[in-house]
Amino acid sequence: MKKLIVSVVCLIFIVAGVAFAKDYEVKKKAGDLDVVVTIDKNPPVVGENNLAIEVKDAAGKYVTDAKVKVEYGMSAMPGMPAMDYKTDAKIEGDKYKAVMELSMSGPWNVTIKITRGEKTSKVKFSVDAQ
Repeated sequence: MKKLIVSVVCLIFIVAGVAFAKDYEVKKKAGDLDVVVTIDKNPPVVGENNLAIEVKDAAGKYVTDAKVKVEYGMSAMPGMPAMDYKTDAKIEGDKYKAVMELSMSGPWNVTIKITRGEKTSKVKFSVDAQ
């Protein structure tokens, strides 16, 4: 009976830990912009991953008049060509939202391109999809 109770308690802690896990977050500078990218799964997974991209100017104000693109890909491997994908992020409130569809596990390179007027800034980072 003790083993059953201990097992149930452990299972509850595991489920609670997964349910309240913090989103995957990347904070970077792109020129004079502060960019925070949040992915709803931590670690990112094979399949749909929802991105929220927060862009602030040097004064700390939200930038909502930019064109934001998400480019992501996996390098070529023996017997497999490189994979490259693009998606546009759409503004929702103060954040840009996009869905990144990762087709397989492993390392993915992500580039967020932010264009305001004639100026384009980039944020680059990598994720390891599970």
